Amino acid sequence: MTDRHLSLPVTASAPGKLVLSGEYAVLDGAPAICMALDRRAHVSVRSGDDHHHTVTAPGFTEARGEFRALDDELEWLAAGDEFLLVDAVWRTGNVTPPGMLSLLLDSNEFIDAKQGVKIGIGSSAALATALAAALCDVTEAVADASRVAFAAHRRFQGGLGSGVDVACSSAGGLIEYRMGEAPVEQLQWPEGLAYALLWTGVSASTGARLERLGAQTARPSRAALVTAARRMAAAWRGGSAPAVLDEYRDYTKVLREFSTDHDLGIFDAGHAELMELAEATGLVYKPCGAGGGDVGIIFADSEESIAAFAEQTLPQQFEFLNAKLDPHGVRVDRDEP
Repeated sequence: MTDRHLSLPVTASAPGKLVLSGEYAVLDGAPAICMALDRRAHVSVRSGDDHHHTVTAPGFTEARGEFRALDDELEWLAAGDEFLLVDAVWRTGNVTPPGMLSLLLDSNEFIDAKQGVKIGIGSSAALATALAAALCDVTEAVADASRVAFAAHRRFQGGLGSGVDVACSSAGGLIEYRMGEAPVEQLQWPEGLAYALLWTGVSASTGARLERLGAQTARPSRAALVTAARRMAAAWRGGSAPAVLDEYRDYTKVLREFSTDHDLGIFDAGHAELMELAEATGLVYKPCGAGGGDVGIIFADSEESIAAFAEQTLPQQFEFLNAKLDPHGVRVDRDEP
């Protein structure tokens, strides 16, 4: 690596994500369908002026992280507990720059401006993906940045999760994902399938629900969800909007039974009410990902149907989330941000 790389900033960004089907079932080998969102995490890597590496994350914490990297060891001088994700990516990628770096992590697009809480669309996965890409570029690492991001994010989460969020942040667009299989399959959005994203105003914990599920004996509804997720993925692959809508009507019922059986509260925070209201008006609604809050998605055969539902039926606690499908995955750039 030449010094020129450290004299210029390297910036990277990666999109957030929304799991459309296969949540939980992906852990049992079922396919998950996931869409990248145009809310992106941004990372800037610059040459540092200190005798140690520094990291800041405005919007997330006011702390300034400081650390030294000697061989394979990291020594945090300040705010190490605030930057466990950075620690995981750095260690996993075996980063060895020839000088000091200044890292800037920006995940403000994942924060609700009114409440100051995370929206729940994959901020940590997007940050891990962007940071791994930027650091691998700076150090001219041989390692695949997406693999570094996957392993680092899993390390950060204590071994929990399927990796679908990192896969989606890396690839962008609409994907089908299976654990342990690569590459992901890119899908096309079905023509005539309208959608809108809804924010509950309640931030939920994916990790807590995964831990709760892992501590239980599986009930029959868990196997039923795997079967339903496979049918749902087949409908998405087929590309027919009516078929996707029809399959979702069965899928959400199976998901709700699975949630009840395993006490996961997937349909809490108003999701159950909204699903029933949508069904009564011929639309389809489901919580996304782990559920219990965060974001849901409403599907219809036209934008007009969604607009009419929003005007006449949408509960007050829900807000439309200004986000849409992002066809682009992780990006690295050497221009000024």
